[in-house]
Amino acid sequence: MRLLAIETSCDETAAAVMHDAQLLANTIATQEIHQLYGGVVPELASRAHVQRLVPIVNLALSQAQMAPTDIDAVAVTYGPGLIGSLLVGVSFAKALALQLGVPLLGVNHMEGHLFSTNLKPAGPEPPFLSLIVSGGHTILTHVRAWGQYEILGQTQDDAAGEAFDKVAKILGLAYPGGPAVEKLAATGNPRAIEFPQARLKNNAGALDQRFAFSFSGLKTAVLYYARKLSAAELEKQKADVAASFQFALINALVDNVASAHAQFPTRAVALAGGVACNKTLRQAFMKLSAQRGFQLHFPEPIFCTDNAAMIARAAQFHLANGKRSPLTLAPDPGLALA
Repeated sequence: MRLLAIETSCDETAAAVMHDAQLLANTIATQEIHQLYGGVVPELASRAHVQRLVPIVNLALSQAQMAPTDIDAVAVTYGPGLIGSLLVGVSFAKALALQLGVPLLGVNHMEGHLFSTNLKPAGPEPPFLSLIVSGGHTILTHVRAWGQYEILGQTQDDAAGEAFDKVAKILGLAYPGGPAVEKLAATGNPRAIEFPQARLKNNAGALDQRFAFSFSGLKTAVLYYARKLSAAELEKQKADVAASFQFALINALVDNVASAHAQFPTRAVALAGGVACNKTLRQAFMKLSAQRGFQLHFPEPIFCTDNAAMIARAAQFHLANGKRSPLTLAPDPGLALA
């Protein structure tokens, strides 16, 4: 099957072409204008998708050496995400599928991240644990089988990537905050400041709270610490603050995954999402994998951030199992992983 996939859930305009298991093209246009505002501006994001989607799709088809009429199916992210951004991608995908007379499939963006570690043959096979850490989500999932997911824990406030962005702003660093904080932290002492690590209580035995995350308190602790310093003192301690914040956040992620793996001792654990690009995070999980004896998987950096290749991989599985979406498919910004 020759599949065209589209991803426009936030501020990345992306398209990919996959022929059976072979990825032929993966094109991404990053909206750099949001750097001026220190975060994604939804209206600007949706406008940029309108301007860039057709050129990006055409580029993907060109790289795959295909014409639109060669496509056998169209897949598109329909949630979760920004409603305006999702609407652009879903509307385009529906119109194209209708014009070509081919099947349409809406894909859950988070499920795409689960499949991102399976874009290569050596990827994990269920059952395995997957930690998705991105700007909008922090979710620990037990992948019992493809299409069968059990959420063990998720953030109760800020996502990990969101916490990186907010701390970067506190420290006067550029957006997006993850790479900026990581670069600065590499020159600091991760044990210089003891920032708090949230320990959430089990919510009456609720499964989705058992291994929950919380980063709001950590972000606030960094804010209060920075406010107590003069501008000169903060500049002097900036690297230590970044390193200590990163240390606390990564420890929270590692501790929860370690606890989950003790209860669900799968052979593999996967990391996905934009924050999974963080080298210190990867090193911490490689250490945990050696301690607990599981195989650790993470995508190439290009497949950690939002991309259409992961959407194509998820769609490939569902299309092969007969799943289709109606042309009445609507974007769902609050779509849950189920």
